[in-house]
Amino acid sequence: MTNFPNVCAALTAALTTRGYTALTPVQEAVLAPGLDVVDLLVSAQTGSGKTVAFGLALAPTLLGEDNSFPPTKAPLAIVIAPTRELALQVKRELEWLYKETGARLATCVGGMDMRDERKALGRGVHIVVGTPGRLCDHIKRGSLEMSLIKAVVLDEADEMLKMGFREELELILSAAPHERRTLMFSATVPKTIIGMTKKYQKNAVRVNPAAEAKQHLDIEYRALNVAKADQENAIINVLRYYDAKNAIVFCDTRIAVNRMTSRFNNRGFSVVSLSGELSQNERSHALQSLRDGRAKVCIATDVASRGLDLPDLELVIHATLPKNAEGLLHRSGRTGRAGRKGVSVLIVPQAGRRRAERLFSAAKLKAEWAAPPSADDVLGRDNERLLAELTVSAPAAKNELEIVAKLLEAHTPEQIATAFVRQYRAAYTAPEELMKAGSYEPRDNTRADRDSGSGPRKPRGRADFENGVWFSLNLGRKQKAEPRWILPMLCKSGGLNRRDIGAIKISETKTFVEISQAGVEDFVQAIGPEGKIEKAITAHRLDAQPDFSAPDSKPQYKPRDKSTYKKKSAKRSDDFEAQMNQDSAPEFNPAATKPKEKKSHKKKLTRTATRMQNAKTKAKHKSKHKPGLTSNSRQAADGGAKLVRKKRKK
Repeated sequence: MTNFPNVCAALTAALTTRGYTALTPVQEAVLAPGLDVVDLLVSAQTGSGKTVAFGLALAPTLLGEDNSFPPTKAPLAIVIAPTRELALQVKRELEWLYKETGARLATCVGGMDMRDERKALGRGVHIVVGTPGRLCDHIKRGSLEMSLIKAVVLDEADEMLKMGFREELELILSAAPHERRTLMFSATVPKTIIGMTKKYQKNAVRVNPAAEAKQHLDIEYRALNVAKADQENAIINVLRYYDAKNAIVFCDTRIAVNRMTSRFNNRGFSVVSLSGELSQNERSHALQSLRDGRAKVCIATDVASRGLDLPDLELVIHATLPKNAEGLLHRSGRTGRAGRKGVSVLIVPQAGRRRAERLFSAAKLKAEWAAPPSADDVLGRDNERLLAELTVSAPAAKNELEIVAKLLEAHTPEQIATAFVRQYRAAYTAPEELMKAGSYEPRDNTRADRDSGSGPRKPRGRADFENGVWFSLNLGRKQKAEPRWILPMLCKSGGLNRRDIGAIKISETKTFVEISQAGVEDFVQAIGPEGKIEKAITAHRLDAQPDFSAPDSKPQYKPRDKSTYKKKSAKRSDDFEAQMNQDSAPEFNPAATKPKEKKSHKKKLTRTATRMQNAKTKAKHKSKHKPGLTSNSRQAADGGAKLVRKKRKK
């Protein structure tokens, strides 16, 4: 058993079982003498072993001199992570690290059933790992008891503040006992982290491992300068060239993730996606597919990939450039872990070269600039793998000799070898032909003479474009279709180069595109059987060239007939002149004018209201003119009037 200084026997056994022979710099730093009882602010990048580091740092506080945990009614430690994936990954790491101690762990993360989490907490757990929002929910509902908390860990504290979890973190830290230990692990230490340190930590010790600057030495950085229209094609060639066990492609939006996932699936890659729109079950299924080998490529956004830990991740591709140096380090840190080698490839269009250089400079990294692998490079690499994987030293078995003899009788050795090579290559998708970065087809500025007469305009295209195949797209002028965005869309989603596209003819509801014979096969394969290009845009192959001489559905412009305007205007002018030329105006006759009737402002009563008023008036009249009428009689008369009103209402 390897001896690890300042590590208890139970954790030493777990590290040895896991295959650890030495600790990483950050793990050794947190175990330095005198740091087992103080608050820590640790600078640790992704992939530096920080999860095991804070697991080792928690042991003296939680276990003391013991090697096992006693039963507990409330949690002893809380670990806060920014995302569900990272929280679940932290739990898995701590489970094997504390396996010999009998520790019970639980997670409290969004997207999971809160009732199950409440039951797990009620059974008694020693360590709780969760996301800020869900932990706050449990604290407010009283299902997470904080009175016995001895330590709180903030994993990727800077990212949690960037994501807007400041209020949630402050609530959790305020609910924990004041005498607890607080361990903050952060890739960067901005002013916001310093502010939280002063407020919620007691004389925190800053830990910055000396070898931290060497954390990405196991990662080879390559920047590939590509033409803008070939960005996705270059990614296809990179995936084919390296043929990694697991690869991850980073995109900046969910739309880009969905588009690239669809296209790569059509090209024969085993692909899964990770984005914010997936449920927790879908994300877990995608990650499990990567771990058990059913999928080899993961296309993800930055946020969705947090906490992603794949042991065999050999290749990271940046389909879009990271926003800053921290993002570059975090993305690339998914590979090159635990002493393994990894490759980080940036797809850089011509316009993004300076930005990429600034990213490398800010991250203090050196990258090799090169062109993306060409189709010949990919095929050459396939041949190398074929020769390396071919095993010919083992003797043939008896059941194999029979079929070998039959093959040699029916075919020559060259034919058999050729069939073997073809079968090997058929298992892989064909590489892409790429343009040189910054070299686009020159625009033909010469224009043929047009006839001055009316008639349909001939579709423009290259003079040397012959035997092209026509496709129809389900959009036209009504959808504001324009060649300036249709052309790059076809290049991106259809796997085409600009030289593969000829004439583009836009009608009112359709767009007709001519594609060269060389590009038709790739285009059909890229859009799939449904012909889907992007969103609701689809393409269908035509049997022949469209008839452009047919009239378009859009009505032609017809100028208005202004002769009717002139006639109406002349008539109005004649009537006006005739009226002005009258000899005399008619005399004013006051008697002929009828005086206006004065409107009565008295409110007109309805028929029912009139009857009620008449009945009441009669009753009053009788009571006044009958001598000796008592008050009771008057009341009876009034009552009779009311009775009449009620009956009439009925």
